[in-house]
Order: sequence, then structure tokens, then C-alpha cells
Amino acid sequence: MNGDQAAWGEANLRCLMAAIGAVRTQLAAGEAAAPGPASRHPESPDPPAAFERLRTGFGLSGFELAAVLLAAGVELDPGLADLVLAANGTSDGRPTLGFALRTLPGAHWAAFTPSAALRRWRLIELGQADRVTATPYRLSERTLHFLLGLDYLPARLDGLVEPVPLPVALPESYRGHAERAAAAWDARGRLCLDGEDDSAVRAVGVAAAAMLGLSLYRMAASAAPAAPDESAAVQRLWEREALMGQRALLVTDDADGDPGQLASVRTFVRGLRCAVIVPPALLAGPDAPPVARVRVAAPTVAERRAMWQLALGPLADALNGRVDQLIDQFPVGIDQYGDMAAQALGPAGIGAAPLGDRLWEACRAHSRASMGRLAQRIEPTAPWTRLVLPPEQLSALHEIAAHVRYRAQVHDAWGFGEQLSRGLGVSVLFTGPSGTGKTLAAEVLAADLRLDLYRIDLSQLVSKYIGETEKNLAAVFDSAEQGGAILLFDEADALFGKRTTVKDSHDRYANIEVSYLLQRMESYRGLAILTTNQRTALDQAFLRRLRFVVTFPFPDEVQRAAIWERLLPSGTPTAELDVRQLARLSVSGGNISNIALHAAFLAAAEHEPVRMTHLLRAARTECAKIEKPLTAAEVGGWT
Repeated sequence: MNGDQAAWGEANLRCLMAAIGAVRTQLAAGEAAAPGPASRHPESPDPPAAFERLRTGFGLSGFELAAVLLAAGVELDPGLADLVLAANGTSDGRPTLGFALRTLPGAHWAAFTPSAALRRWRLIELGQADRVTATPYRLSERTLHFLLGLDYLPARLDGLVEPVPLPVALPESYRGHAERAAAAWDARGRLCLDGEDDSAVRAVGVAAAAMLGLSLYRMAASAAPAAPDESAAVQRLWEREALMGQRALLVTDDADGDPGQLASVRTFVRGLRCAVIVPPALLAGPDAPPVARVRVAAPTVAERRAMWQLALGPLADALNGRVDQLIDQFPVGIDQYGDMAAQALGPAGIGAAPLGDRLWEACRAHSRASMGRLAQRIEPTAPWTRLVLPPEQLSALHEIAAHVRYRAQVHDAWGFGEQLSRGLGVSVLFTGPSGTGKTLAAEVLAADLRLDLYRIDLSQLVSKYIGETEKNLAAVFDSAEQGGAILLFDEADALFGKRTTVKDSHDRYANIEVSYLLQRMESYRGLAILTTNQRTALDQAFLRRLRFVVTFPFPDEVQRAAIWERLLPSGTPTAELDVRQLARLSVSGGNISNIALHAAFLAAAEHEPVRMTHLLRAARTECAKIEKPLTAAEVGGWT
């Protein structure tokens, strides 16, 4: 607890005990007394004492507040407890409803009805008695602790809500969004923040709440209770906590389009009567209430650069353009710059790689995409030297890397991004026979660019159910954009095939899937790589939107010799291998890799170095698998 909190806590307790003491004195004198609804205790601190916040927050009348102070006094003031016991209390000193109605000013029966504030918000708890007026009451534990200045959330809300911290700094545009949001919050406390960046919405939401004197808490849509009774109970509980602690609620949409979950969270949100921020998805439908909306745009490049400057301090000036590369590649949340800088500058980074590299790896790890079953992350380690390709293809691959590496310079610094509203990403097609190095080239690019590579599992992506394929694709592209990842669609002709003439509903929905893919490929800001053995099977609209098409040829004899020379690891024992003879075998690089691996196992089983005889046996197995006959011209002289 800091000094200001401690000072307020002491002043709050003094003020509370003074108010209770006044009730005790006046009860002892036989006078009805308690602070009225518009009065303020002369010793009240700033911010006001908790009991005064309770009165204003729940709209308590003077009598209701007096009933609260009476019950609090029984708990905290032995003298008042003795007075109540002697006058007309219960055996344990608790006041009864009849005692409060007889002795407190402005008494009215309506104050103790179930719909009135004291019982609706469970500020008090009733005991058992034969007569209503003889019913004892006491403060709920939560209310008593609140009056003492101990503010916390009940255990029932654990796991449902979590506090949203104020960011260390806000870009100028975010402050403008927050001011508009605070001004637009309607009388019922609902506001819609519309933005693609969740961290931006959180930052603007918590700043707007702070401008209104509120602290912000977040609840995921998936956490909203589904059962009506439970939903109503949690609604009531949160409303009480929002009023007590001057809190607002931010609901985030993670329902993933689930109709049942969306219906549950809509019911929950629309029933709240307190300050709440909702995403647009929860306001869909004809019965949606009118809610003020504020659009939260992503921060500009200049603002993101300023956030890095703030997080890194003077070190940012020594990074020589690396900050702009980080900005272009990784969509760091507004509340994450400090964490990334601390991770790179921490003890583990001292004496290690340069700061720019450590920052890159910190952002890469933090933003790593989570695509679950839809994709497999490949750890890219293959260097450029592993590739054996003609100069034209190698040059094209280096150009692809340059398009990714220098996007920030060309799009932002040179202004091309302002002219191009679409197609800011890099989409490429690798086409050629199986085993010619298409997937290996993707790994080489990922390793060179130091980005994560995800191979998309088409068996999990494509669904027979209408709309599911598009939903899966959206999840893949959204996750990849958040993590700055490279997407690899192997055998892409299965997914990116030609649109057909519509003969039935199946054709119509298949064409919708292809059209959706066209749009996402065009809007995706990262590198997407498609591989196929059948270029002619691809939809022509895809080919028009591809920035590069690289054809991987079947390797000739010179290239096969280079593949053989580079393929065997330096630690592999060999004996009397003839690369020129091996290169006569007309197979692709993928087949050569399989043959070399199989031969290594054969040699290991015989406790010998890899010889031509092992490679011949392995070649026969591999060629039988691919139904390729071996000729004497290819393997003559191998033994």
C-alpha cells in the first residue's frame, strides 16, 4: 500500500467511526439521527469515505444509510452493540428491522423489500424470525470490508474478470480516441469500441474509464455464464462490484463465431446496468440496443516508433533502422513494448547477440502464432547453401527475401503504402515436380528472415460443412498476422483450385471459398508461399495476385552432383563414393535425400562406412517406391 492509500485508509476509518459514534450518542439520548442523503461528514477524506461512496453509488436514502451505519456500529463499536442489545436487539446484539424502523430517521418499509437497494445488492443479510419486524439483519461481509476501505472482488468472480492496467504511455491518437469514448459513453453505461487490435481497444478502454474515474476489468466472451439463473446471479454480483469499486467492464470477443456462446454473452451484456464496453460482434441482430461507437485505429508508424523510443530510451538511436523493421514485422501491442525491451535488455542478454537481434527474437517469441491443429510450426534451420537451383530461381528467392525485409522502407518511408490499399503482403507460388526443393526453399527463406514458418494442414483446414473452411482460413491468417509468420500451403492446388461453373449449391459454396481465399491472400501483410505440382490447376485469379511465381526445374546431372556433394553430413563416414556416377541417376533432390538416408541406415547396420553398394540398394528401394525403372546407364559401375 502506498502512502496516499494508507493516508486515505486512516481518514476513512476515522470518518466511519465518527459517523457510527454520532449514531450511538444520539441513540443513547433517545434522538433519531444519522447523516442525511445530501449531507457529507465534515471529516470525510478526498476521495470521499467509503460509506459516502456507498450512499451515492447505490442511491441510498438517509434511512437506508443509517441502517447500514447501525449494523456497522454493532460490528465495530461495543458501546453501540450494548445499546442495541439493551433497547430491542436480538440475543447476539444484531438490530432488527422493527428496531431500525422505530429509531432511525426517515424510516420507510420499502427500504427492506427484496427489490430495494439494501437487499437487491446484498448489502445486508436477513436472519430468521417468527415476525417480520423481529427479523434481525447484519451487514454482508463484503459490505463491512468495503466500509473499512478493503476493496476486493468476491471469489465467485475469480477467473471471470481480470484488471486491465493503465499503459505506461499512450500514443496521441489513442488519447483522442479515449476522450471521444469517455464523452460518448451513454447514460446506461454502454460503449462499443471497434478495432482490429485487441491491445489498442484495451488501452483506449482503460484510458477512457480512467477519465471517468473508473477502473477497467476484462471478461472474455467465452467466460460468460450460459445458464439463465447463473447469468442473472453473476450480472447482479458484477453490478454491485462495479458500483462499489467504481469499476467498468470490457468484454472481449473470443466466442469464435459460436452461436450459442454469442447468444449467452449478448444476454449477459444487455442485462447489465453499469459501465460496460462491448465489441461490435455482440451488438449484431435486429434487437441490438443503440450504443455509441468509437473506432480505434491502429497506431501510426511514427507513434509505434515513439513507443519503442520510450521503452528503449537512448539505446533506440543506436539500432540503425532495426526499430522500423520490428514495427513492420511484428504487431506489438501497446502494452507490450516495455516487456519486449525488458526481455532484450535483461541479464540473459548481456554479452550475447546484438540488441537489435535480441529484440527481434523477443518479439518473435512473444508474437508467435497459435494455430493449434490447423498448422504445424517448422523450425527453419536450412541455409542458402542447401539449395541447388539455377541462377534465375536463386535470384528470384533472394528478391522475395528483399521484398519482406525492406517492406517498411518501401511502403512507409518511400510512400508506396499510401498508394496501395491492397496487396501489401508478399504472395508467391513455387511450382515444379515433387522433390525439386519447393518446401526446402520456404525453410531457407524463413531461416534467412528469422521468421516462424507454418505448414498449413489442408486436411484440418478444409471442411465439408458450409462456412467452416472460411472460418478456419480466417483463424490461420489472423494468427499468422499477429505473429508475423510465414504461411506455407503445400499442395495448394487442393485448396486454391479453379472456380467452376455453378451447377448446384456445392459448386456455389466451393466458389465462395475460393473467392474468400483471393481476398485474404490479397489483404495478408505477411509472406504466404503456395507450392504445387500442377500449376495449371490453380485459379487464374490467384496467379494475377501473386507477386512471384518461381518454377523449380527437375535437376540436371550437374545439379544432381551438387546435391549429392552437399547432402551427406560431414560426420558421415564414407568410402569410395563417386559423385559423378551417383549424379547419373535421374531422380529429384527429394529422392536423393531419401536414398542417402536409407543408405546410411544400411551402412550403420553393417558397421561400415557408406559405400556405393549401400547407395545402390537404397536407390533400388526408392525407385521401386516411385515406380521408376533403373537402367544400366544410371547405375552401371556403382558396385
